[in-house]
Amino acid sequence: MHAVSVSGLKHNPAEALRHSKQGLVVVLNRDHPDAVLMGLDQDGVLQAPGVRAALATALFRDGELSLVRAARVAQQDVASFITHLSRLGIPAIRLSAEETEADLDTLEQWLESSSPTPAH
Repeated sequence: MHAVSVSGLKHNPAEALRHSKQGLVVVLNRDHPDAVLMGLDQDGVLQAPGVRAALATALFRDGELSLVRAARVAQQDVASFITHLSRLGIPAIRLSAEETEADLDTLEQWLESSSPTPAH
């Protein structure tokens, strides 16, 4: 186990991450243990079935990762990750009502402009 201060973490995060690959790193805020860093590759955690997909899903659901980045974390192609999200009832695309309406308007305009014009 290794300890690092908040300021030490701020000034040299790479060192804390390096130590987290070997064991737990306790982040101290003054003399108060405030957080624990754990390397996910430690003990094969990321290689366990479903871990990458679960991590990616939670990060996507919470808005921390884009769809493409979450699919990469899950080690899936985007289409497979969208299917995975769908099975869990998590929308892959999140639009407000206004954004949805604007997209539909754009689609309608595109369809009208791309339809063949009748011959006269």
